[in-house]
Amino acid sequence: MSARLVLLGPPGAGKGTQAARICERLGVPAISTGDIFRANVAEQTELGRRAQRYMDAGEYVPDEVTNAMVRDRLAQADAVDGFLLDGYPRTADQVAELDGMLAHSGTRLDAVVELTADTDEVVTRLLKRAAEQGRADDTESVIRRRLEVYAEQTAPLADLYAERGLLVQVDGIGSLDEVTERILTALEPKLG
Repeated sequence: MSARLVLLGPPGAGKGTQAARICERLGVPAISTGDIFRANVAEQTELGRRAQRYMDAGEYVPDEVTNAMVRDRLAQADAVDGFLLDGYPRTADQVAELDGMLAHSGTRLDAVVELTADTDEVVTRLLKRAAEQGRADDTESVIRRRLEVYAEQTAPLADLYAERGLLVQVDGIGSLDEVTERILTALEPKLG
């Protein structure tokens, strides 16, 4: 199946988990900027060192780095017939950049899924994940800053995509299976 999707939602809403589940069901690759950043940090690449400074402060990695990385990834063979972007776009400028990338390839987005979640629930989830995985970037102060940055910069994208008729909102709280089924049901009208 061909599906070109964006997955939005605050940190800790379950985007990464749901992205993998949805991609498996739809047969498209999940493209996560967070995973790419963490891999570069672990490998101590130049991009990883640059990204680490921003990630440690709970800030976004600069657009020029992120845009180039996403452009290269979307050009790979497995993404030709579809993809699910998790963590991109995060700003209006990145939306414009993605629009340009897709127009250049003669394609467009099919839908944008926004996972919604209560802030306190998200903080609790991320603190638990930090304890389980030893993730240094998930301290409470950094989590709260990431949520502020999301509210300031990314949440407005939901309005932009709603105006285009692409947005579907899905409650991200519940069992993995419940949330996955909610997403697939919400996407049915968009994917035909």
